[in-house]
Amino acid sequence: MTNIFNYIDRPSPIHRLTGATKLVCLLLWSFAAMSTYDTRLLAVLPVISFGLFAVSKIKLRDVSFMLGFTAVFMVLNNVLVFAFSPQHGVTLYGTRHALFSLGGNYVVTKEQLFYHLNLVLKYLASIPIVLLFVCTTNPSEFAASLNRIGVKYTVAYSVALALRYIPDIQREYHEISQAQQARGVEMSKKQTLVKRLKSAGAILIPLILSSMDRIEVISNAMELRGFGKHKKRTWYMGRPFRGADIAAMVLCALLLAAAILLNIHNGGRFWNPFA
Repeated sequence: MTNIFNYIDRPSPIHRLTGATKLVCLLLWSFAAMSTYDTRLLAVLPVISFGLFAVSKIKLRDVSFMLGFTAVFMVLNNVLVFAFSPQHGVTLYGTRHALFSLGGNYVVTKEQLFYHLNLVLKYLASIPIVLLFVCTTNPSEFAASLNRIGVKYTVAYSVALALRYIPDIQREYHEISQAQQARGVEMSKKQTLVKRLKSAGAILIPLILSSMDRIEVISNAMELRGFGKHKKRTWYMGRPFRGADIAAMVLCALLLAAAILLNIHNGGRFWNPFA
């Protein structure tokens, strides 16, 4: 079964960090990647993120589906940017070095290619770290960490339930799909995309009904146990911050500080090698 968003338990230093630490690091990292178009920093972030994958013992094949989906979206985004604004890079960097023409206003320039390179680096800097966060964070421990940093425990528990429910949805979809195919519903690659989408529609109704039934069971169980009655609760998976947690947050804060300093030094978000 394809892994989409699922916790993968591995013995690694990344897994041993608390959920709150990984959330703070994710936010700091994302702000750093999104706040600048300095290619020098954007080139470093993907190297670090894929290095963290190796440290976490999460294999790229474990998240191959999401990486493939991201790659398709990244290519589509770049194509649409060039289709609707082929001279956007020239406008940003203030110079024009034409390479060749595709006809009309579609002239490929060094500035436009450099801008597309930055877009690709932004994807490579942001998406892997999000996948790493999801794959290395235990939902129960994450909820306990959120509550520890001040998030209301009912909200934290709702987040944990949502993260836990994703693999359940995947599993139920796979089981219903197998059952439908056993009844003669063709969903293989031999069929056209339109027919496969129509066949997938036969799975949605049973999936929705089973999901609604599961939601009712969980809500009844929580209500019978008096969930939400008290202002505080204890957590079985709660863990205190350690030295590694502090070090990780400091390093991510330094990355954000570097992005801010580069923006100030460059006089804006863009580093211009053509000036």
